[in-house]
Amino acid sequence: MPGLIAQTTALPAGGGGFALPALTIGVFGADQPGHRLAVGGDRAQDAPLTRHQGWILPAGAEGTCLYDAPMDVTMVSLETSVLEEAGLQPGAALAPVVGDLDPVLLHLALRAETFGAGGTLYRETMHRAVAAQIVQVMQPVEAPFAAIDDIRLRRVAEWIEDNLAEDISIKGMADLAAMSSTHFAKAFKTATGASPLQYVIARRCERALVLLRSTSLPVAEIAYRVGYNDVPRFGQHFKRRFGHTPGQARAG
Repeated sequence: MPGLIAQTTALPAGGGGFALPALTIGVFGADQPGHRLAVGGDRAQDAPLTRHQGWILPAGAEGTCLYDAPMDVTMVSLETSVLEEAGLQPGAALAPVVGDLDPVLLHLALRAETFGAGGTLYRETMHRAVAAQIVQVMQPVEAPFAAIDDIRLRRVAEWIEDNLAEDISIKGMADLAAMSSTHFAKAFKTATGASPLQYVIARRCERALVLLRSTSLPVAEIAYRVGYNDVPRFGQHFKRRFGHTPGQARAG
């Protein structure tokens, strides 16, 4: 499979749901004042974009993209293997970008369909150039569990990432690690520097911060998606973690 796939497509007004197996750049060919977007859900919120604005969404992103007028859109998808060659650490997380795109990356994306005309060496060089610019612009963050040496504890941390919205208990985590609750709690704090409860709260708040900055989902919906049925309690934990409220985080 090619490391990079680029295509410009004429789309009628409308849009719909999407699921992206690879990191994808979307560049709009015309103003879309009625553009709406949801990442990680189906409740699309207003996100007006102009010509040559767009978005960068990480591999695995799902959501809804709606627009009121026909347009040409350039889509560039890049395999994770190429990003890792450019310095992306395995397991690193990339937050979505919506709106203005890095000028260098925009220039490369708009030319990406021509990369194949220059021969294999040129094509592979340009693929790496796109990947290197993405890694630089999006400032990937290493997955929080990557440094945990004990495979049992790392398995629990990975499970936490996939189940932040669920009712997470010490016993459930300890059972997954095949340890007693007491042994697990001590071992987990030694490995991560935080108690299991503190770790879960931190990961929930950090996931919420990504959603606040990359979507227009209501705060209550974001709280629910990261495991809080009590919105005021979510706000308290979030402010304790970051020093400001969820609303201030979104505004800033």
